[in-house]
Amino acid sequence: MPETLEGLVIRAQSGFLVVHTDAGDYTCRLRGRLKQGDQEGDRVAVGDRVTITPQEDGSGVIETVHERRAEFARIRTGIKRDFRQILLANPDQIVAVFACAQPEPSLRMLDRFLVIAEKQMVDALIVANKVDLVTPQAAQAVFGLYEELGYPVVYTSAVTGQGVDRLREHLQGKLSALAGPSGVGKSSLLNAIQPDLGLQVRSVSEATSKGRHTTRVRELYPLDVGGYVADTPGIRSLALWDTEPEELDAYFVELRPLVADCQFSDCTHTHEPGCAVLAAVEAGEVAPQRYHSYLRLRFGDESEEMIEEGAWD
Repeated sequence: MPETLEGLVIRAQSGFLVVHTDAGDYTCRLRGRLKQGDQEGDRVAVGDRVTITPQEDGSGVIETVHERRAEFARIRTGIKRDFRQILLANPDQIVAVFACAQPEPSLRMLDRFLVIAEKQMVDALIVANKVDLVTPQAAQAVFGLYEELGYPVVYTSAVTGQGVDRLREHLQGKLSALAGPSGVGKSSLLNAIQPDLGLQVRSVSEATSKGRHTTRVRELYPLDVGGYVADTPGIRSLALWDTEPEELDAYFVELRPLVADCQFSDCTHTHEPGCAVLAAVEAGEVAPQRYHSYLRLRFGDESEEMIEEGAWD
């Protein structure tokens, strides 16, 4: 048995972590020294690359947690302070799944996912599901804007099979954070991609949402074509962690190149003379709904009055 092995954390439950290595899977605990000191987020999470020491009883001890290159997180309220809970470490892409209908797509939520992807510098893939419930023109009217912005959009239906092969290709060989509101058909899509995969995800998801004392489980699900998907709950509290309000325009891809042309370096893009963003909105070069999303993320409740006073509808 080798002294140490490198592997991927594929499951986290009650302080135990399952690590997948070339020599097999090991149920591990953290070495004591890794638990010392203050920590703003999880010390180790699914998706982390780690080094372990196998034990004689077949378990393992995590010796080192490798540096993360990105993370998908949500804010949790602790006894003393809020902290960052890592839903998935080192994602290659965020896969945002929304239905074309039933339920109606929340584009504000989608924009939030895209901001997180931009901040973390990971790819974003948009899945417009349930296309069998609307016309192609209706689906394009909602999600075509994001294609124009450069985001890939896959139009899918678990009922007809449309887009399933293309989605499988996008997932192949990657670590994907699957995100989206309930009822959009994520489990059905996963079952279409790989039989019973959606059922596995749903069984864990249901088990972890039955009550406040239920054991929390986070898990990566392997794909037959290579790669993993992680179902990521907690969409209402996804963290724009350490993001200052004045940074947000950098994470809207159509606003980012305009900022340098604003007359004032501290422009809020709401009222200032010589604002390149406002000029682009008024000229129809920036979609009003995306500009409204920016205002809501930056100013919260105050944005509603700004939107009512604006002339961008």
